[in-house]
Amino acid sequence: MGYSPVRFLLLLLFVLVLPSGPALAAAPEAAAPSAAVRSDPLGRETPRSTISGLIRALAEHDYDRAAQYFDLPANSNRQRVAAATKAREFQVLLDNGGSLQPYAVLSNDVAGRVENDLAIDQERVGEITIKDKKIPVLLTRGEDDGLQVWRVSQETVSRIAAATGRSLAAQDMQRDGFVVAGAPLKDWGMLVGLGVMIFGGLWTVSALLVAIMRRLVADPAANGVYRFFEAGLPPLSLLIAVFVFFEWAERLPVAIVARQTLLRYTGIVSVIALVWFGLRLVDALAELAIARMQRRQRRQVVSVITLLRRTAKVLLLVFSGIGILDTFGIDVTTGIAALGIGGIALALGAQKTVENLVGSVTVIADRPAQVGDFIKVGDVVGVVEDVGIRSTRIRTGERTVVTIPNGDFSARQIENFAARDRFLFNPVVALDYRTSCAKLKEAIQIIQQVLAGHEKIAEGARANLAKIGERSFNVEVFSYIDVRDFDASVLVREELLLSLYERLEAAGIGLAFPAQTIEFSPGQLEALKSRQAAEPARD
Repeated sequence: MGYSPVRFLLLLLFVLVLPSGPALAAAPEAAAPSAAVRSDPLGRETPRSTISGLIRALAEHDYDRAAQYFDLPANSNRQRVAAATKAREFQVLLDNGGSLQPYAVLSNDVAGRVENDLAIDQERVGEITIKDKKIPVLLTRGEDDGLQVWRVSQETVSRIAAATGRSLAAQDMQRDGFVVAGAPLKDWGMLVGLGVMIFGGLWTVSALLVAIMRRLVADPAANGVYRFFEAGLPPLSLLIAVFVFFEWAERLPVAIVARQTLLRYTGIVSVIALVWFGLRLVDALAELAIARMQRRQRRQVVSVITLLRRTAKVLLLVFSGIGILDTFGIDVTTGIAALGIGGIALALGAQKTVENLVGSVTVIADRPAQVGDFIKVGDVVGVVEDVGIRSTRIRTGERTVVTIPNGDFSARQIENFAARDRFLFNPVVALDYRTSCAKLKEAIQIIQQVLAGHEKIAEGARANLAKIGERSFNVEVFSYIDVRDFDASVLVREELLLSLYERLEAAGIGLAFPAQTIEFSPGQLEALKSRQAAEPARD
């Protein structure tokens, strides 16, 4: 066969993603009125459907119908009988040294595979070996009853006839043993036994490798290499078994009906193996990432990893379902279109949910606040308790919990107090108006000395007379407390204020306090005294 396991895998993945090749290729024709569109009753629109229909006809021993898959004249009864005989001979040759491409490799496009070296109306789908001579099985596209269909070419039939030199004898066309679904039971048993033997052997080897690695690794649960092999080897052994089965099944002397049928549905096993491998790999990677994030106390990232894990698994299952349905010949084009329309409707109805999910990704990627940070969001001030998939919870100073949707949270201005590298120490020291100029200068020097003498005050601290106010001389202090912890900054602030007050008190410099002086004129003062003297006489 002219294909390899790598090419088969690529074609299989292509089938999973774009299972409806005929629908895509027929898009220009779909613009025509529906009444003018006719389909071939034998399903010969694509190379894949042609070979599938031919195999079904051969399995049912309906050689008159099988003859219609050959580009042979059938205008008279004699020609129709000859064509049916050619179809029967074709089956015998495939059973005894011939092969056809598996279902997933066959082109599902109405135009065939255009990247090969054949003419645009030809498609190679297999080969037949006669006396060590390999004859390619070619399909040709032509018109039949006004329709463009694919059939086994006259060139292939002529080359087979020239190689055999005669029609096959009747005894060569007899089947041996009990026939099930168009093929001898022993052929089915031989193919199934081959598959079980290959997979069982590879499964045993993978289990031994995992057991050996478990003994060699000190901590299997925390070892990423071991987790990868433990998750990947069982499904990988199944996938390798599928490729080996494809290669060895071609060499077995079994009926083409049994071989082609099992190879077709073995494609389902390969899809299951790929999905199984993907699911286990996603689980292994997610568990490693979750364990690492939990050690770093990043619980919100764990939520995102869980969401991505579920999304990846759902996508794998959806694509595998599409591939399996396509293998059974079910057209999923309409279903995919319906899912697309339903997805648009769902997206329109869940805009806020999608907005919050996107906001969650933004919050986690940008990291404006972490769990335990003291922040201010709008008029909400408190400690972040949790950053979830949909919302962020903040514990306020009143011990209430405020829940903010992440879509709104990511769009707001967030002030994170926990991110400060130092704390501002900016008090205003108000001195009494009765303080003399000399004492005022001494007070400023005392404040500067206190700042300069404290080890937690960063360089560049200053104290200056900023304002002569209505009731005091205001000395403004501008400095930074060089600590990161809020509780530590409170203690340093208290220590500095006490030290300032103690030094000013020792120097005889008083602090200002709210006071007001009222002055009376001499006349007003006499009147006030007379009123006070008269009040006891009234009593």
